[in-house]
Amino acid sequence: MTQAVSETPIQRIAPESPLHDLMEGQARWQIPVHDHGFIALVDVMPRLAPEGQTADAAIVQAARVSYGAGTKAVSEDRTLVRYLLRHRHTTPLEMVEFKFHVSMPMFVARQWIRHRTANVNEYSARYSIVPDRFYRPTAENVRKQSTVNRQGGDEPIDGATAEQFLQLLDKAEANYREYLDLTERGVARELARAALPVSVYTEWYWKCDLHNTLRFLSLRMESHAQQEIQDYARAMYRLIQPLAPHTCEAFMDYEFDALRLTRLEIEAIRAGKPLNTQNKREIAEFEAKKSRLGL
Repeated sequence: MTQAVSETPIQRIAPESPLHDLMEGQARWQIPVHDHGFIALVDVMPRLAPEGQTADAAIVQAARVSYGAGTKAVSEDRTLVRYLLRHRHTTPLEMVEFKFHVSMPMFVARQWIRHRTANVNEYSARYSIVPDRFYRPTAENVRKQSTVNRQGGDEPIDGATAEQFLQLLDKAEANYREYLDLTERGVARELARAALPVSVYTEWYWKCDLHNTLRFLSLRMESHAQQEIQDYARAMYRLIQPLAPHTCEAFMDYEFDALRLTRLEIEAIRAGKPLNTQNKREIAEFEAKKSRLGL
């Protein structure tokens, strides 16, 4: 008679080589961002790896499972990881996950949440009073609206206008005292929060696999992203780089610091002619790429 699965003993298999904690036994790695914000790495999967290896080993393990080759030398692992990213074989990168604890201004969070590939749990202003923390840039960081990018700012605005903006932020922070007063007088927290500005800080836990973390970084570390979210993205990269160094190296080489050419751009370069389009934005992007290439 076949033994029921529920009755079979659990097999506990020891590792072939000693394992080490990728976070060196620490509860969190944290980087301050702006006056009140931070981004902290609180966990990684895998947390344990063979001595001398990093989370890159989990990527290699998943990539080689189809032919059961096991883990090779670290130098070969690097070659395989670079091949995977070069040819956009991304599913093995999903075997690595990071969990972050982030404190950021509400307007940064609203951009961040557009990346819908993570698991997120945010501080609830329905249950708790919002802390007295607000984002306030320096006068030098108050930017003028870009004339070529409708959604961004590119250079500092004049001092008088910057000071007027900062005074407006001070008024917004004054609303916080009225918000507290209203909640103490019985206004529901879920409604009272509507009076708070988007400069107020929120917090969340954000868990994401390595593949989608790199997608986030490719957009949010890019120079056209809003400066405030760039600051968080670059801090995030600093946290994950020691854990998956081969993957991060390949990401920089093959994606972030690389150039992608469209069919029209390739044809224009081959023919030595202008881009075959009337789209001014597309033409400007092509000229920027040619400048980077020294053409």
